[in-house]
Amino acid sequence: MATRIRLQRHGKKSKAFFHLVVADSRAKRDGKFIEKLGTYNPNTNPATIEINFDSALTWLRTGAELTETARAILSYKGVLYKNHLLNGVKKGALTEADVETKFAAWVAEKDAKITAKVTGLSSSAEKAKADAFKAEQAAKEAKAKAIEAKNTPAVEEVADEVAEEAVEETTSEEGATEETSAE
Repeated sequence: MATRIRLQRHGKKSKAFFHLVVADSRAKRDGKFIEKLGTYNPNTNPATIEINFDSALTWLRTGAELTETARAILSYKGVLYKNHLLNGVKKGALTEADVETKFAAWVAEKDAKITAKVTGLSSSAEKAKADAFKAEQAAKEAKAKAIEAKNTPAVEEVADEVAEEAVEETTSEEGATEETSAE
């Protein structure tokens, strides 16, 4: 029986969620499987991957075939790298201690990259939110100035008319006082 490590689709339409399973290569995609190795959720950023590392490594070492996506997922989690290092031990190129130190260094580097990506995404989201808020405030101020400018000329015209009437009254009063003084 040829075993294959592949994805089994779950979830609803356009919200796919996958189980990573070991199944007979002749079984249906969502059909009977031998063992569930983990889950893969591509809807999050970065994608959420939970795998039973030891079980996946055991199946890989016994000769289970991989689909392209399963290969990418296991490579991302380091299962393929650990298998490669263990094959080096089998050939005599490495020791168990070398394997553990190299793999621990690789895991630390990978975790650093993932945390950097998560913090970068969160900081860029906060920055985008702050920029959107500033743009909204600027638009709000511009709109308020436009409304004020629209309403202000009407007030100025009324003020101008009142001022003109006051000037006419003062000139007529001055004219009246001049007429009385001239008499």
